[in-house]
Amino acid sequence: MIPQLPSLRGPRHRAWGYLAAGTTALLLMTGAASADSSVAFQGQTFVNKGLVGVARIPSNAVDQFGDTLGGFGSGMAMDLDSWHKNRDGSYGGTLYMLPDRGWNTQGTVDFRGRLHRFEITLSPLYSGTTKSQNQLQMAYKGSTLFHRWGGQQTTGLDPAGVQRTDLIFPDLPIASNKSISLDNEAVVHVGDGTYWVSDEYGPYVYHYDHHGALLHVIRPPEAFIPMRRDTNGNLVEDFSANSPPIGVTYDKGNPVSGRQNNQGFEGLAMSPDRKTLFILLQSALIQDLDATSSKTIKLTRNNTRLLAYDLRHRQPKLVGEYVVQLPHYQDQTTTTTTLLTAAQSELLALNDHQFLVLARDSSAGFTAKSAGSVYRSVDLLDISGATNIAGTAYDSPSTPVAPKGVLVSTIKPATYQKFLDINDNAQLNRFGLHNGAPSDSNDLYEKWESMAVVPVGDPRAPHDYFLFVGSDNDFITQDGHMVGQAYADASGANVDTLVLVYRVTLPTYVRPKTNPFEHFAGFDFDDRR
Repeated sequence: MIPQLPSLRGPRHRAWGYLAAGTTALLLMTGAASADSSVAFQGQTFVNKGLVGVARIPSNAVDQFGDTLGGFGSGMAMDLDSWHKNRDGSYGGTLYMLPDRGWNTQGTVDFRGRLHRFEITLSPLYSGTTKSQNQLQMAYKGSTLFHRWGGQQTTGLDPAGVQRTDLIFPDLPIASNKSISLDNEAVVHVGDGTYWVSDEYGPYVYHYDHHGALLHVIRPPEAFIPMRRDTNGNLVEDFSANSPPIGVTYDKGNPVSGRQNNQGFEGLAMSPDRKTLFILLQSALIQDLDATSSKTIKLTRNNTRLLAYDLRHRQPKLVGEYVVQLPHYQDQTTTTTTLLTAAQSELLALNDHQFLVLARDSSAGFTAKSAGSVYRSVDLLDISGATNIAGTAYDSPSTPVAPKGVLVSTIKPATYQKFLDINDNAQLNRFGLHNGAPSDSNDLYEKWESMAVVPVGDPRAPHDYFLFVGSDNDFITQDGHMVGQAYADASGANVDTLVLVYRVTLPTYVRPKTNPFEHFAGFDFDDRR
């Protein structure tokens, strides 16, 4: 069971208490705020009808364990059975949100992996402008800690070694304290009481029960496993992301092959029938880019890979592997044409072959050198026509799909299309937000990393949905608390967590079975208030 939330007391909790209290009055639609934006994709029309709500969670909020309630925009998943419409026209439900490895801007810490639960209320604002950012209210209800049966805990500390395979699990990354090292990035709420969570350190995918106990671990093909040379020159597994703990100094650089540092499994989704798990690497493997310098890496890391696992086996079985070519954007530090890769941060299944992908640039936004982002977008992806390379020589690190970053000509990549521009100031400004100068708390922070979709329930527009997009604030606050210690981030900033809500038309979206053993009965229009 998810533990009960203790009372929140003291000055540093007041802002959070105000956020969670009360209900915002419904603001009725009186006309379109701006023209809809549509794109044609694979014979269907997808429409962005605009931003309709915002939530802001204070940077100094804490969870039930006394740790800063930050970083939880790394992943989100809606309990679809809980989603409902209230008598006053608002909507409600239960939203699970996933923090990553804890505060780490000045070094990694012993932060235990966990999953947060929020009860939410959405009162969409379809027209007009407001300075209020409370159309989506999020009341924190509690957290579940991840662990292994027998009591072994997890940690956000950089992996320092390997816990060798046993009868149940593969080699696991462990820290110096022997806890399992996790940098959690995405979560799938299955509907059977369990959760799948993807990780950057492995890169692995972990399966937990509702108590947070570890059930299964997916270890990807050897091409994905980070390898470095030991003191004897031999290639060995080394899961370090070159992220030393606070007070420790080392520089291991990137691996020789496998996932890049901090470019692991950012995207995770499940097919509507709950039979297939899809996993998307943030950007290209080391062997699939030009790793001769940090500059060439940024220029050539766009050929990433998507994996598909059939879950109808004792151990998940790899049945699909596809190349996804990530979008490019112009490097803003030069006037010369220089195209960088917009790495992906989340994946959401529309059906068994089409997805939403959240892609973004880096080092742009509030607290960054550049106040304005060039690329933050929810895009469309289709793998139906892509080459399936699962089980081929490409699963070995010695056979890249894109030597020096150039895709092998015999491999057809997935189809990719830009869709929803998060940086659209015409939409952001309606809620007092912006992309670009001035660099303040209303300038979107760099990292946008989570998505969820729920039905609008409008019989006149049966393919309309609310799309939630969440930010990861990196636990940046001047009033922080983690593993029993107070901290103030060196940036000097307080970065609140934001969740944006859009209304979109998704003509190919298939509602997932909320229980894998039952048929979905349809959207519940019952009145809850």
